[in-house]
Amino acid sequence: MPQSSSPKFRALGYLAVFLLGGGVAWVANERLTPSSPMAETPSAVSDVATPTPTTADSTNASPPPATTATVPITPTNFVTEAVNRVGPAVVRIDAERTVTSPQGLTPFDDPFLQQFFGVPQVPQERVQRGSGSGFVLNTNGHIVTNAHVVDGADAVTVTLKDGRTFDGRVVGSDSVTDVAVVQIEADDLPTLSLADSDRLQPGEWAIAIGNPLGLDNTVTTGIISATGRSSSEIGVPDKRVEFIQTDAAINPGNSGGPLLNQNGDVIGMNTAIIQNAQGLGFAIPSNTVSRIAEELIATGRVRHPYLGIQMVALTPEVKNSLNRNPNSGLTVEEDEGILIVRVMANSPAAEAGLRAGDVLLAIDGEAVKTADEVQQAVAEMEVDRALTLELKRNGEPLTLEVRTGALDAAQP
Repeated sequence: MPQSSSPKFRALGYLAVFLLGGGVAWVANERLTPSSPMAETPSAVSDVATPTPTTADSTNASPPPATTATVPITPTNFVTEAVNRVGPAVVRIDAERTVTSPQGLTPFDDPFLQQFFGVPQVPQERVQRGSGSGFVLNTNGHIVTNAHVVDGADAVTVTLKDGRTFDGRVVGSDSVTDVAVVQIEADDLPTLSLADSDRLQPGEWAIAIGNPLGLDNTVTTGIISATGRSSSEIGVPDKRVEFIQTDAAINPGNSGGPLLNQNGDVIGMNTAIIQNAQGLGFAIPSNTVSRIAEELIATGRVRHPYLGIQMVALTPEVKNSLNRNPNSGLTVEEDEGILIVRVMANSPAAEAGLRAGDVLLAIDGEAVKTADEVQQAVAEMEVDRALTLELKRNGEPLTLEVRTGALDAAQP
């Protein structure tokens, strides 16, 4: 997450989870494969000809110039090889935004005094600065990073590892997945390739590159700790991402930087950590990054399908708690399923006739047991797709058809 001179800019967290581009970030154990000992570079060796004694039959010859034997330096492990190959495509992103705040407190800021003296409260403008990471996606100058790194930015600057600096233009930003695309006008850009994140398995190597705490081009290693971590599991229920968990050390400023496999291919984009935890970093899978980036580049926005309901998985404990609470407004008879707690006004769910208190059992014939399963099932659908919902209302079975709407959360 970008580091900022303002505490407000740094603290971009969700619940106990902090995004890496402005608040506390995503720290892990170093794990390296046993490497062969580094070859010792021999000291310079001079080959100097021995002077020949001068005689009447010989001429004085100047000794030949000294030569130095050199030994090429080769990488000692797969991490070094990967970083040497792809490191130049990892960039630093600096963002500036202007925020307006009320004038500092003075005696005349008291509304009671203002009505007598007529002193208006003049807003104060100040510039917030922060930095994060990103990586070059293609030779057209498209760079991907986290949405929270460039959120509301008035100016974006991109710095390459070779020292070149460019003004960046935010092509599009999607807060639902926390993915953004920035474009720069540049030639001869190094790029990174994306791996298939659906094939990741816990225990595989993970390499993180970024600019944590202003320390550019920092490399850390670890493993994939888990895959498919839901947004609610890590404390960011407003996101629609199944996160990769890693113990590779990630810190503030790593936001938007790549998480690589041992071949140097991108498997994720570093995004968040859990406060006061160690070895609990999270990244957006590369397949999600690729899909969202393509849509942002093509249209500048992302349309997410949605139903417009708030829900909770039913358990006997949840049922008893709701039934005992006179303020819940719900009487629950079922012991399992997905309880619809609220239906948003003017939403697809409201138009289809869903009500608070309905218990969702299946979508298109597939049983659902958790709210995350419902969210994932809807997210995988297209906008304006008809879904068949199997419900129970007041203990009676009910089937309704609902057509997904578009949750347009993009901010170009």
